[in-house]
Amino acid sequence: MTTLLTPPPGITVRPATPDDADAVCALLNEIDLLEIGRADTSLTEVQADLKHPEVNLERDSWLLFDGDRMVGYGLLWDDSGHERIDMDQYTLPGLQQSARHLFDLMEARAVERAALNGAERAVVHMHLNIEPTTDVAALRGRGWRPVRRYNVLTRPLSTTADPVPAPPPGVTLRACTSEVDRRHAHALLQASFADHFDFQPRSYEQWLDDIDGERADWSLVWIAHVDGIGDVAAMRTHDNRASSGWIGNLGVLREARGRGLGGHLLRHAFGHYAGLGRDRIGLGVDTDNSSGALALYEGHGMTLDFAVDTWELTLPVPA
Repeated sequence: MTTLLTPPPGITVRPATPDDADAVCALLNEIDLLEIGRADTSLTEVQADLKHPEVNLERDSWLLFDGDRMVGYGLLWDDSGHERIDMDQYTLPGLQQSARHLFDLMEARAVERAALNGAERAVVHMHLNIEPTTDVAALRGRGWRPVRRYNVLTRPLSTTADPVPAPPPGVTLRACTSEVDRRHAHALLQASFADHFDFQPRSYEQWLDDIDGERADWSLVWIAHVDGIGDVAAMRTHDNRASSGWIGNLGVLREARGRGLGGHLLRHAFGHYAGLGRDRIGLGVDTDNSSGALALYEGHGMTLDFAVDTWELTLPVPA
């Protein structure tokens, strides 16, 4: 496939800046409406992305304009320090040449970043709704392929149906209000997810950047302690989505699984968010997760909202 080195007629391209957050958020919500039927991207999410420490906005971000209208957005980052590169790409439908140009730019930069890491190839990942605005046939023609599916599950909440549950005997939960507990929650989640697909080890400082720790409400992050064993699970949630509360991570150490801790943490989140006035809560789950997470969530009344595929492209790094 010939690389499109110049933008299509009438299209201009420039890097993003933090001041573009509102416009980017509006574009992503326009795409959300097309793909899932509602605007679901928060401004805080976009702001966090645009200040990601592993993103050089000048080289790792792209905004496409048709006149004054933003029609495309791309962001690329490197969490692995080696061959694995991540990217987000959004283009309004019907703009195939613009989408192609954005992919050309981003794939070339992914190869460059992998080369800077000393890798022999770039393994690029991107998440797309299973019914995306992106032209899937064109994507496959570039060599991309889906390698994993994630379901976004939701559940209605009410204070009547979802009281905060009493903990099982010997189990206590505590919020991460201290720096020591925040570091401990990070360690528990890293250990819990270490054998999961596409896991990338993150230092505590990197994790804080990933979750926008400066703005995090740490009263919504909990650690589970079991008498005689110690701290064995953690759950990170946040309340900044427009449509629902959100469970970002729920991890139980392998040696503590099968004790009902995951279900208790889940019900705790239901009750807590119902008490905050939320009428819905959601989370994302790997459908091939070997820990049984999908069955756990479905068993607690969570149902499919929409699904997202991880797409992968492998590109050689020139010698």
